[in-house]
Amino acid sequence: MTEHDDSMAEFHWMMDMVQTVDVGIVVLDRDFRVKVWNGFMESHSGMLPSQVQGKTLFELFPDISRKWFERKARPVFELGTRAFMTWEQRPYLFKFPNYRPITGSEDFMYQNLTLSALTSAAGKTDHICMMLYDVTDVAVHKKQLESLQVRMSEQQESLSVKSRNPV
Repeated sequence: MTEHDDSMAEFHWMMDMVQTVDVGIVVLDRDFRVKVWNGFMESHSGMLPSQVQGKTLFELFPDISRKWFERKARPVFELGTRAFMTWEQRPYLFKFPNYRPITGSEDFMYQNLTLSALTSAAGKTDHICMMLYDVTDVAVHKKQLESLQVRMSEQQESLSVKSRNPV
């Protein structure tokens, strides 16, 4: 095998990994046009890569606030830093349905988001990579725990009141 064959095989493996990883991967240019749309995104959005490539994120998902998203992405493009969004700050970027409708108690997928700079060989950042993580299970469990804590606190308060005011 030649070095070229090795490089092509490695490229093929990486592309296969990007398509099959259980994380949404979207590559956007400076105009927020979709350049890469992986299998996770296709599966959860119902949109094929051929349907989304070249369109802006805001054309495809008008519910996403352009002003908010541009503010998040600006330091990624300009400084090469990462930007994050957690489900506690904003439950989701893409309102994808919860794909566990029988065992899941939520209608939509809770998401964490990471934006990372993609630097060219020339050292310029003309693209960013958006990585979308499904954290629905984490969010549901945290919400259940918080609800339980509130109920326990209310019960303790009720018992405390009863002990101070015996009948």
